[in-house]
Amino acid sequence: MQTSVGKLTLALALSSALSLAAAPLTAQDIPRLANGRPDFSGIWQTLNEANYDIEPHIARHSLQMREGPINPVPAIPTLRMGAVAAVPGSMGVIVGGGGIPYTPAARALKEENMANWSERDPEVKCYLPGVPRATYMPHPFQIVQSENDFFIAYQYAGAVRDIYLDNPGPSQVDSWMGWSVGSWEGDTLVVDVTGLAEGTWFDRAGSHHSYELHVVERYTMIGPSHIEYTATIEDPQVLTEPFTIKMPIYRRIEENARLMDFRCVEFVEELIYGEARRHPLPRNID
Repeated sequence: MQTSVGKLTLALALSSALSLAAAPLTAQDIPRLANGRPDFSGIWQTLNEANYDIEPHIARHSLQMREGPINPVPAIPTLRMGAVAAVPGSMGVIVGGGGIPYTPAARALKEENMANWSERDPEVKCYLPGVPRATYMPHPFQIVQSENDFFIAYQYAGAVRDIYLDNPGPSQVDSWMGWSVGSWEGDTLVVDVTGLAEGTWFDRAGSHHSYELHVVERYTMIGPSHIEYTATIEDPQVLTEPFTIKMPIYRRIEENARLMDFRCVEFVEELIYGEARRHPLPRNID
């Protein structure tokens, strides 16, 4: 009898837990400012493989490959990095599951970029990551928000963005992080990003864009510690049609969560300027 009662108690407890887990979140479950807007303030980070390649892909030996006697093998610049430079597989983050709708010429340039990753990827030289790549770099970022302001600070390279909620007009110049103007659609923050310099990539797989890049981001809190993030990407110079990426962003909930210092410019001085030394250090891997 006691065994039956125990089993019944356990079954009821499990049923109750599952019911709570399945209960849909309501608008009251997310943090809000005094004016009723969702409060995105906090430290956030993605957990995916998008910075490797936003397209669907299988795992591969290296970020940079060359032709081998039978199959492609790691290129010399990444050969000795072994599994550290390998690429994990991913279903991709493009809505619909397809690839980037590049023109044939743009697709060829993407493949060329990938084959020369170590020399061309702006991340290697610590250039600012641009939008949307800043969101899914393997570093956290911090949102600081008030009723009238929305600011994002990224750990990687000290990048920052001021989201203008009072539209100041179009960007006057192109820049690495672009010109961001925000507006609200209900509980969703919509950010229109223009003025993006063409020197950034979408990932480590050579996915490029032109100076005509236009990104529309949507930030929607789907729980107190989760944001649904989408970015619709337009670029008539290199794309046959717009496409959208989508991913969750997670709140860092550690008690001491904070941005650390990763101003990586000094980390690449030897790479970029080392040959200018009076007595340069060796630069080959032999």
